Amino acid sequence: MREIDGSRGEGGGQVLRTSLTLSLLSGEPLKIVNIRAGRQRPGLLRQHLCAVKLAAEVGNAELEGAEAGSRELTFKPRALNAGDYQCSVGTAGSATLVLQTVLPALLLAKGRSTLTLEGGTHNPLAPPFDFLARAFLPLLDRMGVRIEATLERHGFYPAGGGRMRVVIEPGPLQPLMLRERGAIVSCSATALLAALPASIAHRELSELKQRLGWPMEQLKLLEVDRAFGPGNVLFAAVESEHVTEVFTAFGEKSVRAEQVAASVAGKVQQYLAAGVPVGQQLADQLLLPMALAKGGAFRTLPLTEHARTQLELLRELYGASFAVREESGVVDISLV
Repeated sequence: MREIDGSRGEGGGQVLRTSLTLSLLSGEPLKIVNIRAGRQRPGLLRQHLCAVKLAAEVGNAELEGAEAGSRELTFKPRALNAGDYQCSVGTAGSATLVLQTVLPALLLAKGRSTLTLEGGTHNPLAPPFDFLARAFLPLLDRMGVRIEATLERHGFYPAGGGRMRVVIEPGPLQPLMLRERGAIVSCSATALLAALPASIAHRELSELKQRLGWPMEQLKLLEVDRAFGPGNVLFAAVESEHVTEVFTAFGEKSVRAEQVAASVAGKVQQYLAAGVPVGQQLADQLLLPMALAKGGAFRTLPLTEHARTQLELLRELYGASFAVREESGVVDISLV
């Protein structure tokens, strides 16, 4: 049995999630130690337990150590099964990260699967639903699988209570080549609000207009009336010929609306100036599908610690070897 040190890299939940994913794909049992050792509250939290138990269902796996606060876990998958699955985090812990734990395995399962996940859909420490739906999942569709994701209720931090449904039609994954962004087709921004004054969104959009020069008709306010608690998220989307990128910042207490907009504007400006098709967060997500497709390449910004950790785990647990070349702040990644 292979042992994985969960304290490597950024020392968070990614090592756990990626290790579970690759164990499902390879059938190799794992023991994961020092789980989330780099976090203020180490060990398994409810979000991670939800991911672990769902992965065990998908892989018909034996589990040891699947308890709140546990820093060690043994995972022994027996068979990968398509099916209808449900999982509720019970807090604002990210439902999108739970999805990412089992999605790659279900892409290769024999048959259609559905996932109904409850928890945080818009959490500052995870990709929000809108990023997955507009940036990431369309690229998986391009690679040969069909994924339909529906947001049934928003779940903001700290109340949670969101719900999303994902339908997965697997198929052979084709390599994705994404070295060119192509011409920009459109740019837009949305200020999302739940149970908060509309003036917050107006200030965010006004600041974004000033910093990016986008006309007001491309900026909109969307008020949510079914969320369990208040929330504010600002999105900016850049749609190009070959890819759509989504950049996000979250409103928080003691953070001015103008600061939220400045954060999003800075990410957009960095992305546009670099001329690359893939932003940093999307780069993190594409590495595992590339490994499953056994080919592909893309250009991106300097890699995050998450991406570097992902590259290490893919080499170690899946035998996927990547060539990474960086020049003048642009990184070219290809599977070799």
